[in-house]
Amino acid sequence: MSQAIIKKAIADRKMLCPQCQQPVKEFEKLVEMTDSVWDGAGDSNLETKGVKVTLICGNQPCDWRERTEYWHNYISD
Repeated sequence: MSQAIIKKAIADRKMLCPQCQQPVKEFEKLVEMTDSVWDGAGDSNLETKGVKVTLICGNQPCDWRERTEYWHNYISD
């Protein structure tokens, strides 16, 4: 679900670079952070803690990129 939100924010040009204030153009290395995994008696579950992603500005000459779990802070409304 978080990946869909990030893709939509980038496509809608709502995720902004904090350095040049232009829309972020891409992201990479999206991973869900595991909080806990349990398995027992036919029942199992994976709980996640959030999503970490590398955001890349991609606008010239700005070279900003950041690996963050607080990606939602870069989305403007």
